[in-house]
Amino acid sequence: MSVRTHQSFAIDNPQTFKEKLLVWAQQFETVVWLDSNKYDQTYSSFDCALAVEEFTSIKTDYHGAFDKLKEYQSFSKDYIFGYISYDVKNDVEKLTSNNFDGLEFDDLHFFQPQKIIFIKGDKAEFHYLKMIDDELEEDFEDIFETNPNVLPEITLKSTKDIKIKLRIHKDEYHEKVSKVLEHIHRGDIYEANFCQEFFAENTTIHPYKIYQQLNEISEPPFATFVKFDEKYLLSASPERYIRKQGSKIISQPIKGTAKRLIDTIQDDKIAFDLARDEKERSENIMIVDLVRNDLSRTAKKGSVKVEELCKVYSFKQVHQMISTIVSEVENTTHSVDVIRDTFPMGSMTGAPKVSAMQIIEELEETKRGLYSGTVGYFTPEGDFDFNVIIRSILYNEEKKYVSYSVGGAITAKSTPEKEYEECLLKAKAMKYVLLNSNL
Repeated sequence: MSVRTHQSFAIDNPQTFKEKLLVWAQQFETVVWLDSNKYDQTYSSFDCALAVEEFTSIKTDYHGAFDKLKEYQSFSKDYIFGYISYDVKNDVEKLTSNNFDGLEFDDLHFFQPQKIIFIKGDKAEFHYLKMIDDELEEDFEDIFETNPNVLPEITLKSTKDIKIKLRIHKDEYHEKVSKVLEHIHRGDIYEANFCQEFFAENTTIHPYKIYQQLNEISEPPFATFVKFDEKYLLSASPERYIRKQGSKIISQPIKGTAKRLIDTIQDDKIAFDLARDEKERSENIMIVDLVRNDLSRTAKKGSVKVEELCKVYSFKQVHQMISTIVSEVENTTHSVDVIRDTFPMGSMTGAPKVSAMQIIEELEETKRGLYSGTVGYFTPEGDFDFNVIIRSILYNEEKKYVSYSVGGAITAKSTPEKEYEECLLKAKAMKYVLLNSNL
C-alpha cells in the first residue's frame, strides 16, 4: 500500500514555477533540491525535485554507516533523500580522517520527506505523505502565489568583508604535488586526486542567493541546494556518481577539463584538443578501469560495458571529458550494496583506490567531509541517483564558516604548475559568487 498521495498539476511556465518553488522551500529546516537545468542527458527522471520536512531520518558518523543506511532504506520503502560524505570511506576500508574540519557535517544524513514535488516538463507532481495530503492543494496555491523576488531576510555582513584564505599556499601545493609524483614514480599508485580547501571565517552569506548565482553562471545537470538546519550545501556539480534504473547501473566519471572561450572557433578548437589530449585521456581511462572493477563486484557476469569513452561535453564554464560505464545487477542485489562497493567514486580518489586514499589523506590539510561525497535519493522501488559533490560551496551558519575545495588528478605526466592552474579554473565560479554576490 502506498504511503503517499500523488497529484499532478499543469503549469504554464515551468521555469517561473521552479523559481517560486525554491523560494517557497526556504521556510523549511530540511531541504534537498535537485536541478538538472534542462541539460540534455540520456539518463534522467525529472527536470527538478524538491524534498522538504523530515518525517523520519537517519544521521550517523561513518561507523557502520552503510549497514545503517541499508536498514533504513529497506525499512522505509519510500523516497529518501540525503548525502554520504567522503569520510564514509572509513566504513568501507581500514582508513581514517584526522585532518582539520571547519564545517562539522554529519558523515551520513538521509530523511524521508513529508513533501516531495517533481517538475517534469509542464507538470508539477506532488507526492505527499497521506497524513498531510490535505495540505497539498493549499501548498500548490501558495507556491503559485509566491513572489520569487521576495526572499526571507537574514542579517548579513557585506560580501566585501569576505576574506577567502587558502589552506595550502602555492609553494606548499607544488611540494605536495611533487610528493604525489614521487609515489607515482615509485609505483605506489598510478593516479591520485589531490584537493585543497579555500575558506572564509566569521562570515555570513545568504545561502539561497549564493546558490542561485552559482547555478546561473554554471547551469550544470546535477545542481543541488541542501539545507539541514544550520548546514548548507550549494552545489553546481556537473558530475553523476552513480544511478540505478531498474536492473541497470550507470556511472559517469569526469576526468579532463578545459576552459570555455568566447570566440566560437577557438572554443571549438579547445574542445577538439581536449578530446585528443593524451594526458587527459589517460587520466580518464584509468578511472574508467577502476569503475569497471568496482561495478563488477555486484554486476551480472559479463554485463559491465563502456557505453561512452572520453566524450567531451560542454558546460557554461568548462569543457569536460566524461565516460559512461554501465552494468546489470540481479533483482536480489540490494541498492545500498551497489553504492558501498563503488564508494568513494574513483574520479575523486585515484588508482589503486585504497593506496591513493591513504596518500591523499596524508598530504591534504582538510577533512573532505561533504566535498567529494555524494547527494541524491532512493525511490520506493530501490532505484537511486547520486551526484559527485564538486564545484560546491559548503556553509555552517552557526560557525559562520564558508568553504569550497577543488582538486585535480595527478598522473605521471602532471606538472605542479599546470595542476595549480586547473585548480584555480575550477575554483573560479565559487570565488566569483562569494566576492560579487549582490546582497
